[in-house]
This record gives sequence, C-alpha cells and structure tokens, in this order.
Amino acid sequence: MDELIDILDSEGNATGKTAMKSEAHQMGWFHETVHIWFYTSDGRVLLQQRGKGKDTHPLLWDVSVAGHIRAGETMELSALREVEEEIGLSISEKELEKIGVYKSVQKHREDLVDCEFHHAFLCELKIPLEHLRKQESEVEALKLISLLQFSEETWGMANLKKYVPHEVSYYTEIIKAIKERL
Repeated sequence: MDELIDILDSEGNATGKTAMKSEAHQMGWFHETVHIWFYTSDGRVLLQQRGKGKDTHPLLWDVSVAGHIRAGETMELSALREVEEEIGLSISEKELEKIGVYKSVQKHREDLVDCEFHHAFLCELKIPLEHLRKQESEVEALKLISLLQFSEETWGMANLKKYVPHEVSYYTEIIKAIKERL
C-alpha cells in the first residue's frame, strides 16, 4: 500500500518534505520505519514470514512487525497501528520499549532503494501465538523460536536465504536487548 511519508536527510533530520512511499523508494530518499520485536518471558522471539507478494524479500523471515511511519504520525502511533494491522493485537503505548534507531540502506534494484531509519521497539508477547491474526496481504506466517536459535541463525548469517539480510550488528543489538529483559 502506498502512503504519504516524511522525508529525512541522511542524518535522520526532518527536511519538511513529504512524498509517497513508492517515490521515496524509487529516489532513494531517507524516511522512517518502526520495527517491533515481540518476545516471550520464556525466551522466544516472534518472527514474521513476509508475504509472497512483497516487493522485497518475499517469504523471508523478519521482525515481528514492521512498517512505515506515515507523514505527521508519531513513531508510537505508527507502531501501535502496525501491530494491530499485521498481527491483530491491540497493545498500549506503555507496553512499547524503544531500544534504538538504526540506519539502513538496501539497494534492491535501480528503481527500489530502501533508505530508512528503523525505530526499534521491544514488547513482551503475553498471549499464545494462535491468538494472533496475521494480515493476509502482508504476512505469510508467524512463528516463535528460541532466542538461542535466532542468535545462531542471524549472528553468523548461517541462513542467508532464510532471513531478511539486516546488518549482523542490528540482529546482535536486538538479541542483546531481549536477553537483558529475560
């Protein structure tokens, strides 16, 4: 879905300009996204398999919930909206714990360049996996895996064809932040 987003400079500062998401990707303009990583008290992490119709990384496993921050929208409101849309879960802003902002540039092809600042949040998943409702158009599947397995598979990038190729340092920071809360 195309939507109006705010454009940033390469340092993450607002430029005062807006554009459609498709144009920002075509032109390689920086913009903001939210990443919400859900974990369980017994040390598992919720992963989302991207939908088969996605432009980038179809069917690869990725962050629990992610999406673009709409023009004029706060990152917290965006996070709550994306969680509701993608996994059918209503959470409150106080359940979100921001852990950082991560700059990411991924050139998929000449006319599709993701230049993003990911605002990453953690949130404890307190309901069973089977109570989540995945957004059919965006999400192929959801699963919980142990943090140990997730660490092994992403830190060494042993499964390059299984996960979205975020920087290893990004995965390392997420895993470390979750471990600190267990």
